[in-house]
Amino acid sequence: MSRQELDQESFYGLGIAPSLLDRIEELGFRHPTPIQFKAIPVACAGDDVIGIAQTGTGKTLAFSIPMLQQMHARGKNGLILLPTRELAVQVEETLQKLAAPLGLRTAVLIGGIAINPQTRQLRAKPHVIVATPGRLIDHLEQKHLTLDRIGVLVLDEADRMLDMGFAPQLKRILSVVPTDRQTMLFSATIPEEITKIAQAYMRKPLRVEVAPSGTAAENVDQEVYIVGKSDKTRLLGRLLEEYKGTVLVFTRTKHGARKVARDIHMMNHSVAELHSNRSQNQRQDALRGFSSGKYRVMVATDIAARGIDVKNIELVVNYDLPDHVEDYVHRIGRTGRAGKSGKAISLAVPEQRGDIRQIEKLIRKSLQVKMPSGQIVDRTNEQKLPVTSPAVHRSGYGRPSGQSRGYGGGGRRFSRPRNSGSR
Repeated sequence: MSRQELDQESFYGLGIAPSLLDRIEELGFRHPTPIQFKAIPVACAGDDVIGIAQTGTGKTLAFSIPMLQQMHARGKNGLILLPTRELAVQVEETLQKLAAPLGLRTAVLIGGIAINPQTRQLRAKPHVIVATPGRLIDHLEQKHLTLDRIGVLVLDEADRMLDMGFAPQLKRILSVVPTDRQTMLFSATIPEEITKIAQAYMRKPLRVEVAPSGTAAENVDQEVYIVGKSDKTRLLGRLLEEYKGTVLVFTRTKHGARKVARDIHMMNHSVAELHSNRSQNQRQDALRGFSSGKYRVMVATDIAARGIDVKNIELVVNYDLPDHVEDYVHRIGRTGRAGKSGKAISLAVPEQRGDIRQIEKLIRKSLQVKMPSGQIVDRTNEQKLPVTSPAVHRSGYGRPSGQSRGYGGGGRRFSRPRNSGSR
């Protein structure tokens, strides 16, 4: 075994300070993940970093450890920006475990809850602020804080923040954060918009990549079922009987999530909802209940695609394909985490052939396509199939009358969500 392989088996040799190494060991972290192994030494040295890694590969520690170390070295504070409340809460919890024994205080600033308790956290002069952009702007406008002591800035899931319409808030925040800072940007995908941010607001960032941008988790077995819209619920019921573990179901809209959750409840499965119409307490209850086993199934919109950190999810079901093609990677990344195997099944209507191709182009692999009967679709000649879809039989899962074993339909093209508040 080489010296590099030996070093990669522990956090020693990555440039981490002894006190932090002791805390990492106390928390039971023994072996760095690939993104941690590559990013921590660069970030601990104070360089700007663009980290690209799949969801569930340990990005939080990859930026938290260097942040705490650089804060001490610079005598400055830290700021972490994230797209969703759930992700912010999870990151702050990890930071608390690392930072509290070292005497460092944290504050989490998110929407959906009262602002006064957050104001009290800010009066305690936290060393690290974890925030969603909108709520941070609220506090800035009300002069509850200034950002003039920020020495380390982290943009986590930055592409998702742009997709959710946070570009104006990000630009405003970046305009008031000191330019003499270290900036770390982490995400599973790096579209062109992120490259522009890096060029404008980062200083010669080093790119650390452990998987090509858009790569889906290697340990996730992926399938697509072609099914009529009216038959989706029946197929979902069959899948919930076939797979006995925890199941995460994604829908496009909050209204769809409510309907699917009701249907699952009628099937006598314990189910929770996670979408923008739920209060913060309801959302936290759903996450805790899903993690503890109180709820076997959770139905969520894309606010949960990157905000869920629940281990051992057996199956992810895309009841609806996502509006934005890159969200497919983040959805299925909820299963098959930390080296374990997982399963992802997507339900597509016949008109969504083009959407499936876009997903395959992004993840650089072909998906196995099936009819609800389990019959595998022969896609050899799919380019020659008609671009319109015949009516689907209502009586069962058979192929539409007169249709070959392929599937038809040009389908809509993926687009950005019009309004993340409706998710």
